[in-house]
Amino acid sequence: MMSLPELLAWFARHLGVEDPRQLRLWILRLFVLPPTEARPQPQWLSKAMLRTSGVLVRELEIRQPQSAQEWLLRLFVLPSGISKAKKEATPWHLSRLVRTLLGGAYPHVRNVVFWLAWPLRKLYARFDRINFISAGSKLESVADVAFAQPMWLRYVMVSIAVVLFILVATTPLQWFEQLMFMALMWLMAMTIRRMPGNLPTLALTTFSLIATARYAFWRVTQTMDLGSPIEYFFGGGLLMAEIYTWIIMMLGYLQSAWPLQRKPVPLPADTSLWPTIDIYIPTYNEPLKVVKPTVFAACGMDWPKEKINIYILDDGRRAEFKEFAEAANVHYIARTENSHAKAGNLNHALKVTKGEFIAIFDCDHMPVRSFLQMTMGWFLRDEKCAMLQTPHHFFSPDPFERNLGTFRRVPNEGSLFYGLVQDGNDLWNSTFFCGSCAVIRRGPLEEVGGIATETVTEDAHTALKMHRRGYNTSYINIVQAAGLATESLSGHIGQRIRWARGMVQIFRTDNPLLGKGLSLYQRLCYTNAMLHFMNGLPRLVFLTAPLTYLFFEFHIINSGAYLLTLFVLPHIVQSTLANSRMQGRYRHSFWAEVYESVLAWYIALPTTIALINPKLGKFNVTAKGGLIEHEYFDWFISKPYMALVLLNFTGFVIGIMRLFSWNTFETATVVMNLLWTAHNLIMLGTAIAVASESRQKRISHRVPMRIPATLYLANGQTLQCHTQDYSTGGLDLHIDREVVLPQDTRVKISLNRGDREYSFSARIANRRNDSVGLYFEKLSMDDEKHLIQCTFGRADAWLEWNKHTIQDRPLDSLIEVLAYGLRGYGHLFRNLADVIAARMAEQRIAPRSPTP
Repeated sequence: MMSLPELLAWFARHLGVEDPRQLRLWILRLFVLPPTEARPQPQWLSKAMLRTSGVLVRELEIRQPQSAQEWLLRLFVLPSGISKAKKEATPWHLSRLVRTLLGGAYPHVRNVVFWLAWPLRKLYARFDRINFISAGSKLESVADVAFAQPMWLRYVMVSIAVVLFILVATTPLQWFEQLMFMALMWLMAMTIRRMPGNLPTLALTTFSLIATARYAFWRVTQTMDLGSPIEYFFGGGLLMAEIYTWIIMMLGYLQSAWPLQRKPVPLPADTSLWPTIDIYIPTYNEPLKVVKPTVFAACGMDWPKEKINIYILDDGRRAEFKEFAEAANVHYIARTENSHAKAGNLNHALKVTKGEFIAIFDCDHMPVRSFLQMTMGWFLRDEKCAMLQTPHHFFSPDPFERNLGTFRRVPNEGSLFYGLVQDGNDLWNSTFFCGSCAVIRRGPLEEVGGIATETVTEDAHTALKMHRRGYNTSYINIVQAAGLATESLSGHIGQRIRWARGMVQIFRTDNPLLGKGLSLYQRLCYTNAMLHFMNGLPRLVFLTAPLTYLFFEFHIINSGAYLLTLFVLPHIVQSTLANSRMQGRYRHSFWAEVYESVLAWYIALPTTIALINPKLGKFNVTAKGGLIEHEYFDWFISKPYMALVLLNFTGFVIGIMRLFSWNTFETATVVMNLLWTAHNLIMLGTAIAVASESRQKRISHRVPMRIPATLYLANGQTLQCHTQDYSTGGLDLHIDREVVLPQDTRVKISLNRGDREYSFSARIANRRNDSVGLYFEKLSMDDEKHLIQCTFGRADAWLEWNKHTIQDRPLDSLIEVLAYGLRGYGHLFRNLADVIAARMAEQRIAPRSPTP
């Protein structure tokens, strides 16, 4: 193995560095086009390199600027020579350096972009003068007139629209005509997206379908005349991945373009007409501290006590759970074996209980008091309604939100499904059962044989079986229960693997496209849900496709780069605008690629295996309620990301060399593949950022909410105040008055639940300005129950949860994802430096073996 000086000499010889001691020559040869006699180095560039080297010397505290070895050590390995003050100022020594280098250029770049965007700013100013509300109303009026026509005339209009769509999608255009067509569609989309209502959303989806159809037709008919068999192999794989995305996009539009937004139905005034309900809370290995709040919240639901029974279904057969059930005055059911996991647990309880309806809650999901009154009305109105689902809501951050710091600011991964997709499914009578926060009618459930046990996603499969029997399902998009999200990225990925495997198992064993009992739209909605979890392999194709050219110069798309841009860009832009309009409150632009990039490697193999042999795989329980005591980088879970980063980064470097040396005759093709690779590196960088686990030190998660409260002091003084946040362990109060409250002082805090007031013993934890932190002393079981019902179980507990969520703006979202991608590489290099430092320290202190 070569030593470091020998390695540097080898690099210098191959890069043509005449004097290895000069940093300027190293930077010029590594990152800039090498000068020749016919093309000498520009003077301005030489000055810029000298200035950059000066900043580097100062920031990294290089003592010997002419030592290439010290430069490499300071830049990429252990910053051992950097002063203690600088180490404390920034956790990663290169972060300050990057800010210093980019900070000076940023204002100039911003000004240039500002002036270059002058036409766009003028165009937006024109848009702002248009009365889009009036325009949207006129569009609604035109639609009302069209829908009021006789059925035969509507069929004629639809037929004409289909013919026009086909003509627009297949008519060949010259490059200039395609450019004008792209610009016209973009201007129309930018105008329509500002109009309120659902019809502008449908117009944007139509534009997106037109742009995609033009691209797809051109892509299939004009770009697949490839040279060699290996190019056909890689090109065919890329085309199949694209076809998958087109199908998912079209099915997504169908599923979500017109959400039903069902409202609750009032119950009869006579409570004797209300049905009996069994509450199932299944548990297996979760700790009692996780299950207790759910039981207490269930006890507080507003329903006649003689018509409700609460059951803890303990598949762990633990004595402490049985004792708790007796003390809490709820029922306890345990079976002697654990066949079929959660599904078997529920089916066993189904045999020993008798309620007309069953409400199911995961053991960490606490229902609010209004849950049953908000959901049961639809069952009394519609006798064919077999199941009603409500959203799964999480008051703790998932790994993406915690590790990236986006909690309650950027919609989480599940927001799209529970905020929009399920509402869209409801329009087509295709609402899925999601395993928790739902009510099921006993008769239809017993008719289909109970909860499905053939697959590991027993919930969706059960809903499919009931739909095949002709029953209806419903969805109310009002949060009526809340629980804990997965704590770690590894746990999150494990949960998604189970979901993906189970949905593909259903696709193989009970395919919704086949068999009887489903309408066309139900078949399409179920198919989209199952195909969605097969995105692992296509995403890996997109993350590696440009490398086939950068590494091997394979042409897997037979087209010039400029023409390809003119067709693919409208597809990307129009689909982004349509999805931003449709999903903006529930999924920000470009975040779907982040989520898919994180999961792609891990779900690709399980879904492929399930497609081949659906019987393989087992149910795994997602752990909840744990702590992450220290920040750490999950090297194991990030191995696939780092491998893909290494491949893409190597391809990017080779592409730079191709741009200036090898493929100068097809510059546009090289640039396009470089941009594609840069995009992949950004997404992979964000995946690495998610793998850097942040510390989670709270056992009890704080929930921000303003609730009126009364603070009783030991001297008899009473203070009216309100909460700022609360948890099962304590709360923060806002007090307007100046009052002396020493730390650890005993107080009483009173909270209201409707017309009932409950008082709890607490101590002062801290005082900050007008904020007072309290922690509860040891509470009795009744106190714990009342505390949960006054906080997590309030009917209004989650109604304003998403008010701080930012509305999607595609360009801002792209910049945000770019920032997280760069931060991910910062985490990677920092942790890599820490590992190298630890290894070097181990080598220094390791005892030397005695020489013979």
